[in-house]
Amino acid sequence: MNWEEILSSVEKPSRYLGGEANVPQKDPRGIRLRFALAFPDTYEVGMSHLGLQILYAVLNDLPRVSAERVYAPWPDMEQRLREHGIPLSSLESHLPLKDFDIVGFSFQYELSYTNVLNMLDLGGIPIRSKDRGPDDPLVIAGGPSAFNPVPMASFIDAFVIGEGEEAVVEIAAAVVAEKEKTKRREGLLEALAAIPGVYVPALHNPGAVTVRKRVVADLNRWTLPCRPVVPLMKTIHDRISLEIARGCTRGCRFCQAGMVWRPLRERRTDVLERMADGMVNATGYEEISLLSLSSGDFNGIGTLLSTLMDRYYERRIALALPSLRVETLKKELMDAIRRVRKTSFTLAPEAGTQRLRDAINKGNTEQDLLSTAGTVFAAGWRNLKLYFMLGLPTETEADLEGIADLAYKVLGETRNRGQITISLSTFVPKPHTPFQWQRQIGIEETLARQEFFKRRIRHRNLSVKWHDARMSLLEGVLSRGDERAGSLVEQAFRLGCRFDGWSERFRFEWWEEALRKTGLSVDRSLDSRSADDELPWDFVDTGVRKAYLAGEAGKALDGLMTEDCRFGACGDCGACDGREIRIVTNPRETTGPSASGAAELPAGVGSPAQRFEIRFSKRGRARFLSHLEAATALFRAFNRAGIALAYSQGFHPHPKISFACATAVGVESDGEFAEVQLHGSRVEAGEIPARVNPCLPQGLAIEAAEKLPPDGPSRFARIAGFDFQIALPLDLPDASLPSLEDRIAGFLAAGRCEIVREGGGKTSVRDIRPLVERLTLNREEKRIDMTVRFSPAGTVRPADVLSQVLGVAPSDLPRYRIRKTGTFR
Repeated sequence: MNWEEILSSVEKPSRYLGGEANVPQKDPRGIRLRFALAFPDTYEVGMSHLGLQILYAVLNDLPRVSAERVYAPWPDMEQRLREHGIPLSSLESHLPLKDFDIVGFSFQYELSYTNVLNMLDLGGIPIRSKDRGPDDPLVIAGGPSAFNPVPMASFIDAFVIGEGEEAVVEIAAAVVAEKEKTKRREGLLEALAAIPGVYVPALHNPGAVTVRKRVVADLNRWTLPCRPVVPLMKTIHDRISLEIARGCTRGCRFCQAGMVWRPLRERRTDVLERMADGMVNATGYEEISLLSLSSGDFNGIGTLLSTLMDRYYERRIALALPSLRVETLKKELMDAIRRVRKTSFTLAPEAGTQRLRDAINKGNTEQDLLSTAGTVFAAGWRNLKLYFMLGLPTETEADLEGIADLAYKVLGETRNRGQITISLSTFVPKPHTPFQWQRQIGIEETLARQEFFKRRIRHRNLSVKWHDARMSLLEGVLSRGDERAGSLVEQAFRLGCRFDGWSERFRFEWWEEALRKTGLSVDRSLDSRSADDELPWDFVDTGVRKAYLAGEAGKALDGLMTEDCRFGACGDCGACDGREIRIVTNPRETTGPSASGAAELPAGVGSPAQRFEIRFSKRGRARFLSHLEAATALFRAFNRAGIALAYSQGFHPHPKISFACATAVGVESDGEFAEVQLHGSRVEAGEIPARVNPCLPQGLAIEAAEKLPPDGPSRFARIAGFDFQIALPLDLPDASLPSLEDRIAGFLAAGRCEIVREGGGKTSVRDIRPLVERLTLNREEKRIDMTVRFSPAGTVRPADVLSQVLGVAPSDLPRYRIRKTGTFR
């Protein structure tokens, strides 16, 4: 079975296609370093991660380096790869993982560790560093989970601690230089170990070395990605991610990100405007997410929102603030956000009482939350999500009661007409936080708290969701673990654990078996630790002093807060060096529209809409795009081409584009039809293919466009049928052709032919004989030609004719290449 036949037999084949818009094209003859950026989760999760897009752009901006992407295959794809001995490969060139010079993993979440080992194994790379030879790639890792590198140190050759933009350039240069001198693996590791912020387990003794994290001092110098890769399928965060700031000064004592990514650095507004323009024009996205640990804290957030909304309102590009503190969500922000569409709001009080919010240094009040909720619902929203944590240090039953009371009070602000979702997660005491010494509650304690809320919160407008207590337990074991946690990960991988962060794939009983086999004590792993204990991650210097963390832990027990150092006294945490590394805030405090003016709008925005019918093709691997994926690619390509789509009205506007009958996934087509409404009289039918096609992913192309009367009926109602060609497998023996001819003759002679269809939990029986107008076998071309009729009741799929009329086994269907060659009216 070849690669494309495999794609026909797996769920969501668009995960593995590649060929997206904005993928760089590099001449392989000039490449000196091949760098695989590996994300240990699915394509739709990994493509939502801004950090990976940044590193991809940074590396591909280097003249002699080629960066390619690889994501964790879903279990059905893993099974096919193992069955047929096909190694895990990159999306861009389909180069096996073992043939890269460097494979770099992004560690975002501890429960993806088994996927890391699985990807190495599938890629033909020994999973343990000590087993790799001179021909194996270097395996490096970075990301938030790398701030405790010890659990994965047996599998990773080098860890990048901290921010990667500058470090990855230095790594690429060092490896290129060393490879030109020697291929000695020891020499390559020594070159990496000499780079600041890089930890090499084989060469660095954690007890004798301190590894200081890397920090990008000035974000304004780093504006990549200018042209993010546009995914083929709907991703978790299907939008532009515009990073407005990095770091935080709030000092929430449970928050690892707020500690390890210090100090706060904001980008200038003029830089953000240029970045937004570039990404909007390069991607065609319909939404911009203003990304930071606390978007509402950005200096001049109102000005930035107003400016971007003025620039993009006519294009119906929405703005979202995904990370908001309760007290920073003001009415003017909501008014700006809802001008195009109502993006969702999530607020994180974290604790139910003021006493506990003070202990965790959250810094907001119950009145802040109630006032914000009232403003949200008064502005027209009807849904709000509230995040709380269970098991925070010093938590009592009164704090749990406080969560329930708050939920009902917020509901009261909606006059019982809103829908409130209370999301409860179990607190995990992460490394490098003031709570790193605290105990984590176990499964039984978490379940008891969850039962409390089942009894306490009973209202149809209040829904309660919680994170799986077993997942939280494992996250705590791994995040604060030592090398024994690595043995646990390997054992779980050997037992079959994959995608442990996905509830439908999580197999806790396998982890329990791995715990038994390794002898790792869960109770000891989750227990509190003394401030005098040597912690596995102590050799990692995040800039924030351990003494500062201990002081914050003491203040938490005393219920004392630490003020935000942007507005008060410096807390002397150590993150700033007093020279280059320091707090940087956006200096712009003006109000009103941007001095740089509005960006040029696509041709004809504001003019009456025009109707066009377009005919487009889906060829090659693009045939594996679903109907929705192809539609999304088309209207984003129109946006990128600067051709303004007309939009519907209301809070959730949609582009006015409709499609004729959808072709099944895996079927090629020479002629799909869509009707699109465009703004403006300056767009001519003849220019549409030339402008839009360069913006489409590989395999999609507009073949022709025809202008339609503005108020005429849809021409789709006149579609009468389709022509198909089905290429037989090349290795199909000629001796089997007479049997096919007999089956075809019998079918054509029959007055009735019923087939059985399964779907949606139902079984249906249809007579397809009236729907098949022509069915012939072309022996010379080794193909079947077929014409089917289309009626209000539907049509018949070529795959059904192959399987239920011609007797092709379902497992063999991927070997028959189906192509729609014509649509007749």
